[in-house]
Amino acid sequence: MSSITLKAVEKWFGNVQVIKGVDLDINEGEFVIFVGPSGCGKSTLLRMIAGLEETSRGQIMVGDRDATAEPPNKRGLAMVFQSYALYPHMSVRENVGFPLKSAGLPKPEIDAKVDEAARVLKLDAYMDRRPKDLSGGQRQRVAIGRSIVRDPTAFLFDEPLSNLDAALRVEMRYEIAKLHQTLKATMIYVTHDQVEAMTLADRIVVLEFGKIAQVGSPRELYERPANLFVAQFIGSPRMNVIDAVAAPAVKVPSTAVSFGIRPEHITLVPAGSGQIEGTVDVLEYLGADTFVIMSCGDAGQITVRVNGSSSHQPGDKAGLSFEDADVHAFDQDGLAVRER
Repeated sequence: MSSITLKAVEKWFGNVQVIKGVDLDINEGEFVIFVGPSGCGKSTLLRMIAGLEETSRGQIMVGDRDATAEPPNKRGLAMVFQSYALYPHMSVRENVGFPLKSAGLPKPEIDAKVDEAARVLKLDAYMDRRPKDLSGGQRQRVAIGRSIVRDPTAFLFDEPLSNLDAALRVEMRYEIAKLHQTLKATMIYVTHDQVEAMTLADRIVVLEFGKIAQVGSPRELYERPANLFVAQFIGSPRMNVIDAVAAPAVKVPSTAVSFGIRPEHITLVPAGSGQIEGTVDVLEYLGADTFVIMSCGDAGQITVRVNGSSSHQPGDKAGLSFEDADVHAFDQDGLAVRER
């Protein structure tokens, strides 16, 4: 295991800059997730760390070693891609052991490492099968196993669950979380799915147009977003953002031009008794929750999260009530305004 440090890292494709001076310290044994919308640079940044993309400017440190100019095979990092990249003619055992065989390790050592990886990933019963005989989740575990046997400095995951259906993604999130607890290894993980980021990460790096918008624990990003972009990217349903002049009953700092309130922090109350008035537009019943989408005049469309089912019907009038402590204020540049 090792720490990984990025110092003023940049990536240019011709005259186009896609990574714009990223500084980041990833601690030994930490699980860090890069998240952001498509095109924000998260996969490019991961590939730069792996050595699969050249670093235009800046420095990448692996431990106390400058790895900026090193080829991928010298960095000691293991990459797990969204495509499993398994050899179809090889068994699971042969696929997992292939990196060690290529490195010329003796067979007893290969067998011992492969058996240990199979135990950790619960692949013991599948070792003689071919990839075509496995489910998507099992194939991804084989791909991870091939990385484990190399005993890498750090694991790099590039959207490893994007090819799986919803049920398998939940199962594999659990498997990856348990793997990190077992190996205590440094892991860097790229995803566009903020649920994966929130449930797996020690810290999340939110990227926007090649820059870091905010770094913090899932709780820090959810409760104290640094700007409007992070506030709306983290959380599902997304935070409601309202023009301050459209809701004069809501107290915000004088420098704030807008404020945000999360759907679960709003309570529906009788019309005339909340800070904002609205009309029920659409109900989205999800079993454990109902999303009540309100039409609120100049304040726009506001989503309210209600536990269980809601007694409201489309066309009903209601007030929207919330605590001042749950309001997030933003200035004209979209930056959070903390003072009150």
